[in-house]
Amino acid sequence: MISQDDFSHDWIADLSKGRSNGQSPIRQETNTHLLPMLETKLYKRRWLMLFVFSAYSMSNAFMWLQYSIISNIFMRFYSIDSLAIDWLSMIYFLTYIPLILPVMWLLDNRGMRDVVVVGSAFNCIGAWIKTSTADPKMFAMTFFGQFVCSVATVYILGIPSRLASLWFGQQEVSTACSIGVLGNQMGIAIGFLIPPILVPNVDDMNELAHHIRIMFYISAGVATLIFILVVIVFQEKPEIPPTQAQAQARNLSPDEYSYTASILRLLCNKPFMLLVVSYGLNVGCFYAVSTLLNRMIIEHYPGEEVNAGRIGLTIVIAGMVGSLICGIWLDKTKTYKQTTLAVYLLSLIGMLVYSFTLNLGHLWVVFLTAGVLGFFMTGYLPLGFEFAVELTYPESEGTSSGLLNCSAQIFGIIFTISQGKIIDKWGTLAGNIFLCIFLLIGTVMTGKLLTSPLTRPNSFQNNIDL
Repeated sequence: MISQDDFSHDWIADLSKGRSNGQSPIRQETNTHLLPMLETKLYKRRWLMLFVFSAYSMSNAFMWLQYSIISNIFMRFYSIDSLAIDWLSMIYFLTYIPLILPVMWLLDNRGMRDVVVVGSAFNCIGAWIKTSTADPKMFAMTFFGQFVCSVATVYILGIPSRLASLWFGQQEVSTACSIGVLGNQMGIAIGFLIPPILVPNVDDMNELAHHIRIMFYISAGVATLIFILVVIVFQEKPEIPPTQAQAQARNLSPDEYSYTASILRLLCNKPFMLLVVSYGLNVGCFYAVSTLLNRMIIEHYPGEEVNAGRIGLTIVIAGMVGSLICGIWLDKTKTYKQTTLAVYLLSLIGMLVYSFTLNLGHLWVVFLTAGVLGFFMTGYLPLGFEFAVELTYPESEGTSSGLLNCSAQIFGIIFTISQGKIIDKWGTLAGNIFLCIFLLIGTVMTGKLLTSPLTRPNSFQNNIDL
C-alpha cells in the first residue's frame, strides 16, 4: 500500500490533460505518470445509514403533501382558499431558498452527521407542533408547524450524493444516490396515498378533526422514532475511504478549500449552471404537478379524492422504479450526458401525453399516463445529482446538489402559483401546456450539455486499461 503522503496533487491536472487529448490517462505515458493506488474499504454500515437517511427523508416528504392531496377537505376545515392550501406546500420551497447557503456551509464545515441530526430534530419538532392543530381555528399554528418541517428539508436534499460519495464504492455510488432520493419519493408516495384514507371527506367537523388528529399523531410518532435512529446510527465518514477519488480528496488540506471560492467556481462553471436551470425546470414542474394534482383530478373526476391520491402514488412509484433503473444504468455505463438527455426528453413526452388524455373521462387512462410521466420525471432526480457531481468534481457534492435544489424550489414556487392561476382561469389543459413549454426549454438546454467535460475520475476509471 502506498502512503497518502506520497501522493502528488498533480493527478488532477494529469487526468484532465489525458482526457482532453482523448487518451487514457494511464496509457498517455508522455503526459502523465502512473497514479498511486491508496487503501480503500467498503463498510456494511453504509447500507444501514442509507436506510435510516431514506426513512428520515420519507417522513419529511410525507408531511409536505399531507395537506395538498386532500386540499378540498382542508379548505373546508380551516375555511381558507386554495392559495392558502398551496402555500402549505410551497413553504417548503420558499424556506429552502434563503437557508440553503448557510446549510451548505454547515455541511462543509461541521460535517454530514451534524446536518442530518439537526434536520431530523426540526422534522420531529414540526410534526409535534401540528398535533395540536386539528381545530378549525388553528390554521396559523399548523402553518407554523409546516414551516418548521420545511426547515428540515433544507438539511435533507443535498445529502444523497454526499452520502453516496463518502460511503459507497465506485460501482454503486449512483445506485446509492438513487436509493437516497427514493426515500424522498417514498414519502411523497405515502403522502399521496395515506391522507385520503386517514381523513375521509365527512360532513361532521368534530369527526373530521378526529381523523386529522390521528394523522398528525402518526406523523409525529414516526418522526420521533426516526430521530432516535439518526442519533444512534449516523456517522460522518468511514475510517478508510471507499474509492480512490475519496482517498485522493482526503489529501487536500483544509487550507486548500474555501467555501466562498467553491460557490464562485460553481457559479462560473457554465455547464453546471446550464444543468442548474434545466434541473430546476424539470423538478419545478414535478413540484407543481404534485401540489396541484388534487385540483386537476377533482376538476374532471368529482368526488375522486382517494383516486387522486392513488394517481399520485402511481406517479411516484413509477418514478422510484425509474430512479433505481437510472442509478443502476449509470453505475454500469457511466453515460451521464446521454442518459440525462434521454430521460429529460421522455419527461416532456410523458407530460404532453398526460395533459391531452386527462379529460378523456377514463381514470385507467390517467393512471397509465401518470405512471409514464412519473417514471421519467421522477427518475430524472438522481440523474441530476450525479451529473452535477461529474461536472463539478472535486467541489463538494453538498454544494452542487444544494444549488440544484435551490433552483428547483424557485421554479417550484413560480410554476405552482402560475399553473394554479392558469387552471382557475383557463382550465387544467392550459395549465399543463404551460409546464410543457418549460420542459421543452429544459430539454434543449440539457442537449447543450452533451459537449461538456466530466471531471470525476470514477466516471471514466472503468475505461482505464491497466
